Amino acid sequence: MPSFDIVSEIDMHEVTNAVDQAKRDLGNRWDFKNVEADVELDDQTITISAEQEFQVEQLLDILRMAFANRKIDPRAIDDDGESKAGKLVKKHLKLRQGIETDQAKKIVKMIKDARLKVQASIQGDKVRVTGKKRDDLQTAIAMLKESEFELPLQFNNFRD
Repeated sequence: MPSFDIVSEIDMHEVTNAVDQAKRDLGNRWDFKNVEADVELDDQTITISAEQEFQVEQLLDILRMAFANRKIDPRAIDDDGESKAGKLVKKHLKLRQGIETDQAKKIVKMIKDARLKVQASIQGDKVRVTGKKRDDLQTAIAMLKESEFELPLQFNNFRD
Protein backbone atom coordinates (compact mmCIF):
# COMPACT_ATOMS: atom_id res chain seq x y z
CA MET A 1 0.00 0.00 0.00
CA PRO A 2 1.56 3.36 -1.03
CA SER A 3 2.46 5.78 1.75
CA PHE A 4 4.51 8.87 2.61
CA ASP A 5 5.51 10.80 5.72
CA ILE A 6 4.89 14.46 6.49
CA VAL A 7 7.76 15.88 8.57
CA SER A 8 9.18 19.23 9.60
CA GLU A 9 12.97 19.05 9.62
CA ILE A 10 15.88 21.47 9.30
CA ASP A 11 19.28 20.61 7.91
CA MET A 12 21.45 21.57 10.91
CA HIS A 13 24.56 21.69 8.75
CA GLU A 14 22.96 24.44 6.66
CA VAL A 15 21.89 26.26 9.85
CA THR A 16 25.51 26.19 11.04
CA ASN A 17 26.63 27.54 7.67
CA ALA A 18 24.00 30.31 7.80
CA VAL A 19 25.09 31.38 11.31
CA ASP A 20 28.75 31.40 10.18
CA GLN A 21 27.78 33.52 7.16
CA ALA A 22 25.91 35.96 9.44
CA LYS A 23 29.03 36.25 11.63
CA ARG A 24 31.17 37.03 8.57
CA ASP A 25 28.65 39.65 7.41
CA LEU A 26 28.70 41.14 10.91
CA GLY A 27 32.48 41.51 10.72
CA ASN A 28 32.24 43.25 7.34
CA ARG A 29 29.58 45.81 8.27
CA TRP A 30 30.94 49.29 8.99
CA ASP A 31 28.01 50.15 11.29
CA PHE A 32 29.08 47.29 13.62
CA LYS A 33 32.73 48.39 13.92
CA ASN A 34 33.77 48.71 17.58
CA VAL A 35 30.36 47.33 18.66
CA GLU A 36 30.05 44.30 20.89
CA ALA A 37 27.70 42.08 18.87
CA ASP A 38 27.51 38.34 18.21
CA VAL A 39 25.44 35.49 16.78
CA GLU A 40 25.75 32.11 18.52
CA LEU A 41 24.31 28.67 17.79
CA ASP A 42 23.76 26.31 20.73
CA ASP A 43 22.16 22.98 19.76
CA GLN A 44 18.56 24.12 18.95
CA THR A 45 18.87 27.80 19.95
CA ILE A 46 20.36 30.82 18.22
CA THR A 47 21.30 33.77 20.46
CA ILE A 48 21.74 37.23 18.96
CA SER A 49 23.38 39.83 21.20
CA ALA A 50 24.24 43.50 20.68
CA GLU A 51 24.52 46.71 22.66
CA GLN A 52 21.25 48.25 21.49
CA GLU A 53 17.87 46.89 20.51
CA PHE A 54 17.92 48.28 16.95
CA GLN A 55 21.29 46.54 16.41
CA VAL A 56 19.70 43.25 17.48
CA GLU A 57 16.99 43.80 14.85
CA GLN A 58 19.66 44.48 12.20
CA LEU A 59 21.47 41.29 13.20
CA LEU A 60 18.18 39.40 12.94
CA ASP A 61 17.76 40.73 9.37
CA ILE A 62 21.31 39.62 8.53
CA LEU A 63 20.55 36.15 9.92
CA ARG A 64 17.29 35.93 7.96
CA MET A 65 19.13 36.84 4.75
CA ALA A 66 21.71 34.12 5.46
CA PHE A 67 18.87 31.63 6.04
CA ALA A 68 17.23 32.66 2.77
CA ASN A 69 20.52 32.20 0.90
CA ARG A 70 20.79 28.68 2.36
CA LYS A 71 17.13 27.91 1.47
CA ILE A 72 16.09 27.42 5.09
CA ASP A 73 12.43 28.25 5.65
CA PRO A 74 12.07 31.27 8.00
CA ARG A 75 9.02 29.64 9.62
CA ALA A 76 11.43 27.18 11.24
CA ILE A 77 12.63 29.97 13.57
CA ASP A 78 10.53 30.71 16.64
CA ASP A 79 11.10 33.82 18.78
CA ASP A 80 11.86 32.70 22.32
CA GLY A 81 12.04 36.15 23.92
CA GLU A 82 14.56 38.84 24.79
CA SER A 83 16.76 39.34 27.81
CA LYS A 84 19.05 42.09 28.98
CA ALA A 85 22.38 41.09 30.50
CA GLY A 86 24.54 44.00 31.64
CA LYS A 87 24.98 46.31 28.68
CA LEU A 88 23.95 43.67 26.09
CA VAL A 89 20.48 43.01 24.71
CA LYS A 90 19.99 39.36 23.75
CA LYS A 91 17.35 37.78 21.55
CA HIS A 92 16.82 34.04 21.72
CA LEU A 93 15.56 32.15 18.66
CA LYS A 94 14.43 28.54 18.90
CA LEU A 95 14.70 26.20 15.92
CA ARG A 96 11.55 24.16 15.32
CA GLN A 97 11.93 20.53 14.36
CA GLY A 98 9.23 17.90 14.28
CA ILE A 99 5.48 18.33 14.14
CA GLU A 100 3.84 19.03 17.49
CA THR A 101 0.73 17.04 18.41
CA ASP A 102 -1.75 19.90 17.95
CA GLN A 103 -0.29 20.72 14.50
CA ALA A 104 -0.39 17.02 13.56
CA LYS A 105 -4.06 16.88 14.57
CA LYS A 106 -4.78 19.89 12.31
CA ILE A 107 -3.04 18.16 9.39
CA VAL A 108 -5.00 14.92 9.94
CA LYS A 109 -8.27 16.87 10.23
CA MET A 110 -7.51 18.78 7.03
CA ILE A 111 -6.86 15.54 5.15
CA LYS A 112 -10.07 13.97 6.48
CA ASP A 113 -12.14 17.07 5.67
CA ALA A 114 -10.89 16.96 2.07
CA ARG A 115 -12.56 13.52 1.76
CA LEU A 116 -9.63 12.00 -0.07
CA LYS A 117 -9.31 8.22 -0.18
CA VAL A 118 -6.31 8.24 2.17
CA GLN A 119 -5.76 7.63 5.86
CA ALA A 120 -3.54 9.81 8.02
CA SER A 121 -2.06 8.75 11.34
CA ILE A 122 0.17 10.55 13.83
CA GLN A 123 3.43 8.70 14.53
CA GLY A 124 5.54 10.60 17.04
CA ASP A 125 6.69 13.86 15.45
CA LYS A 126 5.54 12.97 11.94
CA VAL A 127 2.30 12.12 10.14
CA ARG A 128 2.06 9.03 7.92
CA VAL A 129 -0.43 9.08 5.05
CA THR A 130 -1.45 5.84 3.33
CA GLY A 131 -3.80 5.14 0.45
CA LYS A 132 -4.56 2.58 -2.24
CA LYS A 133 -3.60 4.76 -5.19
CA ARG A 134 -0.51 6.86 -5.78
CA ASP A 135 -2.65 9.60 -7.36
CA ASP A 136 -4.63 10.04 -4.11
CA LEU A 137 -1.37 10.55 -2.20
CA GLN A 138 -0.16 13.10 -4.74
CA THR A 139 -3.46 14.95 -4.41
CA ALA A 140 -3.00 15.04 -0.63
CA ILE A 141 0.54 16.43 -1.04
CA ALA A 142 -0.70 19.13 -3.45
CA MET A 143 -3.49 20.13 -1.03
CA LEU A 144 -1.06 20.39 1.91
CA LYS A 145 1.43 22.45 -0.13
CA GLU A 146 -1.31 24.98 -0.99
CA SER A 147 -2.40 25.40 2.64
CA GLU A 148 -0.52 27.73 4.98
CA PHE A 149 0.90 26.21 8.15
CA GLU A 150 3.02 27.93 10.79
CA LEU A 151 5.83 25.46 10.21
CA PRO A 152 7.58 24.22 7.06
CA LEU A 153 6.46 20.79 5.88
CA GLN A 154 8.47 18.25 3.92
CA PHE A 155 7.19 15.08 2.31
CA ASN A 156 9.53 12.12 2.38
CA ASN A 157 9.68 8.33 2.52
CA PHE A 158 7.28 8.02 -0.45
CA ARG A 159 6.73 4.31 -1.04
CA ASP A 160 4.78 2.55 -3.74
